[in-house]
Amino acid sequence: MIWLYRLLILPFFLLTSPYYVARMLKRGGYGEDFSHRFGFVPKLPPRRAGVHRIWIQAVSVGETEAVAPLLKALKVRGDVEVILTTTTSTAYKIIHEKYADLVTVSACFPFDFWAFSAMAWRRFAPSLMIQMEGELWPEHLHQARERDVPVVLVNARLSDRSFKRYRKLSFLAKRIFSHIDFVCAGTQNDFERIASLGVPAEKMILAGNMKFDAAGGQLFSPEQKRALYCELFNPSQAPSSAGEVLLASSTWPGEEAMALKAFSRSRERRPDLKLLIVPRHAERREEIVAILKNTPFKWYLRSQTAPEAVPADADICVADTTGELRKLSQVATLAFVGKSLPPNKGGQTPIECAALGVPMVYGPGMSNFRDVCRALEDIGAAVKVKTAEEAEDALCRLLDDAERRAAMSAASRRWHADNQGATVRVFEKICDFLR
Repeated sequence: MIWLYRLLILPFFLLTSPYYVARMLKRGGYGEDFSHRFGFVPKLPPRRAGVHRIWIQAVSVGETEAVAPLLKALKVRGDVEVILTTTTSTAYKIIHEKYADLVTVSACFPFDFWAFSAMAWRRFAPSLMIQMEGELWPEHLHQARERDVPVVLVNARLSDRSFKRYRKLSFLAKRIFSHIDFVCAGTQNDFERIASLGVPAEKMILAGNMKFDAAGGQLFSPEQKRALYCELFNPSQAPSSAGEVLLASSTWPGEEAMALKAFSRSRERRPDLKLLIVPRHAERREEIVAILKNTPFKWYLRSQTAPEAVPADADICVADTTGELRKLSQVATLAFVGKSLPPNKGGQTPIECAALGVPMVYGPGMSNFRDVCRALEDIGAAVKVKTAEEAEDALCRLLDDAERRAAMSAASRRWHADNQGATVRVFEKICDFLR
């Protein structure tokens, strides 16, 4: 089976490379350590006696941030060298900025071609492999099996699309999951899906989602919120507390226009309301600028504006920056969660807003967080809508209803607190393998 994959992956790689190269150029930041993607990762010395070496692959920003509590636990243990790889340039930047003292080596994940993957495995020579969420590359898993290195899948999840594909190609799914030594499922739904693909119950636990632990940082004090509010909107008169802010979180195409409409309507009744747009991909800034050019509001791009140059009494901040969403969400009064309005599908995580007690609205396309969203809706912490028009109306109604927002906020914080602890369960299972 692996030889068939190797024969097919090369022409696939050659045919699709123009598309991926163009996307990399558009998003930028992929030039740094690009050779890692061809297997030329840092070469490590042989493992020291009594020291374990764990290779953790966290594909993007969400996974990279979710793994932070686990990295800290491994650091405290003291007998572990951690190799942390990622696929996206944004996540790679975050690794360098935030995790330098928690990992031994950071690198870009190699393309899943035999020569590239094998070289990376030889250079890293790990004793345990940890995969985050649902990224299962056949060659990568084969290299682990060839070297007798256990593979643990944590925060394991299967999206609707991935599950349908695996169900159609059940023989392939069985083959791939046979290379996984243990699965720490993120939700009950994911547990059941993975079990239905033939993974034995003794090789699985329902550990929960480590993103709950990663998002459980310290809430800003009123003074810190006020300082951030002033930093973002430069009020001409320093307020005694942070003002109201509508957050458009991790937005995708079409969603900024909806948020702007809701903001414009609400400003008629709430003249001090501000809009904070945090696009999922910063390179879309020109699309957003085109939308904002014809508005009567004062707006600016955070990436291109020095703090002292923020317009006085700015109405709209476009935070086209990297790794700031968790911080910026602290100042939000109400949030719209992106990648959820048609035609966008899958959704961005609502967990960070829930951890901060930020009431939220999102569209129907939240399939990547189905269990999370259902729980939030059941306790009244979030509002799900079907269309952009409904989202606009829901945001306007909630901005006018402080009492309901307060109830939503309290419910989401309680729910988040009740769902923490996944990192401890995952860490204990990893320690079992190290023993």
